Parts: sequence; C-alpha cells; structure tokens
Amino acid sequence: MIDRLRAAFHQQFGDKEELRYFFAPGRVNLIGEHTDYNGGHVFPCALTLGTYAAGAKRSDGRVRMYSLNFEEDGVKEFDLFEIAYAESDGWANYPKGVFNQFIEAGMDIKEGFDIVYGGNIPNGAGLSSSASIELVTAVLINEWSSFGTSSVDLALLSQRAENDFIGVNCGIMDQFSIALGKEDHAILLNCDTLAFEYSPFRQEGLALVIANTNKKRALADSKYNERRSECQSALNDLRKEIDIAHLCELTAEEFAQHAHLIQDETCRKRARHVVTENERTMKAVNFLKDDKMEELGALMKASHLSLKNDYEVTGLELDALAEAAWLYPGTIGSRMTGAGFGGCTISIVKEELLDSFIEETGAIYQEKTGIQASFYTAGIGGGARELTKEEM
Repeated sequence: MIDRLRAAFHQQFGDKEELRYFFAPGRVNLIGEHTDYNGGHVFPCALTLGTYAAGAKRSDGRVRMYSLNFEEDGVKEFDLFEIAYAESDGWANYPKGVFNQFIEAGMDIKEGFDIVYGGNIPNGAGLSSSASIELVTAVLINEWSSFGTSSVDLALLSQRAENDFIGVNCGIMDQFSIALGKEDHAILLNCDTLAFEYSPFRQEGLALVIANTNKKRALADSKYNERRSECQSALNDLRKEIDIAHLCELTAEEFAQHAHLIQDETCRKRARHVVTENERTMKAVNFLKDDKMEELGALMKASHLSLKNDYEVTGLELDALAEAAWLYPGTIGSRMTGAGFGGCTISIVKEELLDSFIEETGAIYQEKTGIQASFYTAGIGGGARELTKEEM
C-alpha cells in the first residue's frame, strides 16, 4: 500500500521533499450493539484493515486530496479559510469535516496539505471506513502541526466532524476504538463516561472472520434515527417514575420491574434489547478474561437474536449469514455487527477449519439469498498513528 500511495502522490502532486505516512484502522464490535447512544457499554476492537494516508505540507492555505479508492473522482480541493460541506465532494467531506473541527477548536492550521488516501476496508460494510478516514486525517494534522492533542480528544473531534459537519448523529464508539485501538486487545468502553479498559483477546487457534452480506444498506440511516427516537420515547416513559439519565443504567431485573411504564410495545422491545445487550457486553468481557470462549459464543448468538426480535435491525441477509455460521461445527460464536440492515457479521472460528467455514457458510447464504457474500479475516491491530519506518 505504501508504494501505491507514494506513486499516486508523485503522479498527482509531484515530488515533495518530506512525505509522511499515517494509518487508522477499521473497527469491528464484538458485542454491544445500539448501546452506545443509550449510555451503555460496547466491546470493539481495531482491525489490521484500515485507511492509509501520505501527506506533505503546502506553502499556502489550500488542501488537495486524492483517494485510491475513488480514483474516478479525481483530486478534491478546498481552502482552509472557506470550508463547506458539498454533496458533490462525496468521500472528501469526511476529512474536510476534520479540518473544520480543528479550526473550530481554535487550533491554527497555518498551511495546507497535499494528501493521498488508500484503504482496504470494504466500503459500506459497516466496519467504519468513515471514522477511519476521519482519524487518519486527524492524526496527520496533529502530527504535522505538533498540536499534541490526545488520542481521546482526536476521537471526540472526529465524532463532532461526523455529527456537525456531515450530519450523521453517530455515537463515540467508532472513533474511540479506532483512535485507541491496541494490538491483540478489545476495548470495553463506557460510552457515557468514556471510562475504558483493555481486554486481551487470545487468538491462538482462532480466527476473526468478517462476512459481508453485500446488501446495500439503503435504509440504515433513516432506521437508525428511528431506533434512537424509539429509545428516547421509552426513556421518557420510564422517567415518569424512576430517576435515570440513560436506559443502560437499568439492570435487566430492574427493567422487568418497570417495563410496564413504557406505553408503546415497540418502544418497550427496543428498550429491552438495549438493557439486556448492555448486560451481555459486561458478561462477555469476563468470559474473555477467563478464556471461556464457548460462553462468549453463546452471548454473541443471544445478541444477534435480540437484535433480530427486539431491535429488528437484522433482516434476511444478516440472519442467513449468522444462522449458517451457527450450524458450522467450527464456529465459536457469530452475530451481526454494526448498525444492521445489511453490512457484516463477525464470527470467531477455529483456525484450522477456516477454509471450510467460508466455503460452507458462503454456499448456504447464497442458496438462501441469491447473493454471494465476501469474507475477510483480520487481526486485532493498533490504533491511529503515524507509521514508523519499520511499519512501512
């Protein structure tokens, strides 16, 4: 990838004396879905797949960007003193939003940049390619400008770029796990307080398999906002008798005692998923610490079924992939990951059976849906950073 970035940079922008290279991973969430905006816990990890960037400073206030993933779009340009969202800029709005947030935060970016991006995260798969390009841009700006901004603050700044500049009301999980990823570790994150801890993931003899349904996620944004609204409605009903700020403050037992307060049956189901999913996430961390992988796998299945029955964000394709994985004897656990309505499943599979897992689950999925799934194996890698010579 570095050679491709370097060649593209020279082709698009010419020779520069100093060219620096950066990387930000994608992420996958092992368990803890739709809990982040309800004050709960998530359990993601950064992947070895990600977004790379090669950048050099300019002597003026222009920023020029080119992506190997969207070569047909050509070079996108803007002025540091006049940054505005433009639908025609497509992917380039994400790094533009990051530049905008640095400036909004009072950090003086004195000169522009030429940047080439390239990544190996499948687009639209739910592995956070948008947060990845945000963070690789944030690290590039931070390192070139010597601002000394912490990884946590870079994550928050990138989230604001997506919320305020792009207009997507995402939680903090994606940006946080990408900024603070640690090799061979998952992150237990309290999305309310941002308290977090690393949990070793012992991958000996096991493989993380990401399976992409290859279904277009056209409804994802509208349904995501709908689910947030339903959770808020449930919370408002509960607050009439109990003092809570978020749904995830309740245990499953407490929720059962107060569920009758939620007037709408659909909103009650949404809240039940959120509360029980938060408990499953906490249990999963302990199972992983104790190397109880079969128990972790059972929680992953329960998570998927809750997302199917109570939160209703799976659909035919995600269900078909997960169900095929559950049937396979080498599967430790499998579930949908991400917002839903298409996207990916995450499976933990015995490594020696990896090839037959992909072949058999892929065949069952194609027979049920008529769609060919894409499979990716990935390691758990480090967070967003400038690349060292050893890494290049």
